Amino acid sequence: MSTHRDAALVLAALAAAAAVPALGSDYWTGLAITVLMWVALAQSWSVFSGLSGYVSFGHVVFYGLGAYLVVASWDRLPPALSVPLAALAAAAFALAIGAPVLRVRGPYFVILSFGVAELVKFVVIAVEAAAGNASRLILRTPEIDAIFYAMLALAAAATALAWGARVTRLGQGLRAIREDEVAAETLGVPAARYKLAALALSAAIPGAVGGTMAMRATYFEPLQAFDPMVSFTMIATAVIGGSDDVRGPVLGALLLVLLSELLWAGAPQLYMVVLGVLVVVFVLYLPDGLCGRLPAARAPRA
Repeated sequence: MSTHRDAALVLAALAAAAAVPALGSDYWTGLAITVLMWVALAQSWSVFSGLSGYVSFGHVVFYGLGAYLVVASWDRLPPALSVPLAALAAAAFALAIGAPVLRVRGPYFVILSFGVAELVKFVVIAVEAAAGNASRLILRTPEIDAIFYAMLALAAAATALAWGARVTRLGQGLRAIREDEVAAETLGVPAARYKLAALALSAAIPGAVGGTMAMRATYFEPLQAFDPMVSFTMIATAVIGGSDDVRGPVLGALLLVLLSELLWAGAPQLYMVVLGVLVVVFVLYLPDGLCGRLPAARAPRA
């Protein structure tokens, strides 16, 4: 099956990327960490939103909660324990909010998911202010190579999760929900359970990624950790690359990181304009993303 081949191709490319630290340049290693971060985030976003059609603008809440948990427990827990706990905490939070939030659909869900992320952000700000903290600085963080390999593992795990979701009954049910939720429920698809499971699965990876990137930044500030641009960028990465193909987030991440490197430092506003134009163009004219233009993707599939 083409889905198996595509997943194997992405995992092989990620395995080849393991040689990046051998180049001996912290710049290239840092750039690779950024690419892997967006691959992991976009793959996890596509598990829920790409398959179910429920477009989440609030996935940054899982990223921010993961970062906050790792930073808050920095002096008490080792990263090998706090990062998995961040993933579990993000998944648990998704389960807690999923039942009420997933009752709404379409633009109402988009607005509500964004609102939940903003609410949690200001709750964290209020908690930190009450504790006398405007921000947090963490010391003795792992070396950049260790962070790279952790992010590589998360990108591989997110790719495997995205592949698994597509080839199992869960993925088939989510696609049915995306096409017509009422008809899917009539045919026996447990829509509420599938949506909740997909949301929890897609929340775990951003939680771990947020915790890992907090160590990379060595600094936590709620407005940055819960920045809505994180959600928008992971959506743009998935949409531009192709949210219904496991290769899509890789292509999208490579393109956006390249644009960021070319434009962000000298013209950040121009980067935002270009990013917005790209999303509009791909949504309107290339809904299958870059993967839809690949020869293998255009060929008839069994």
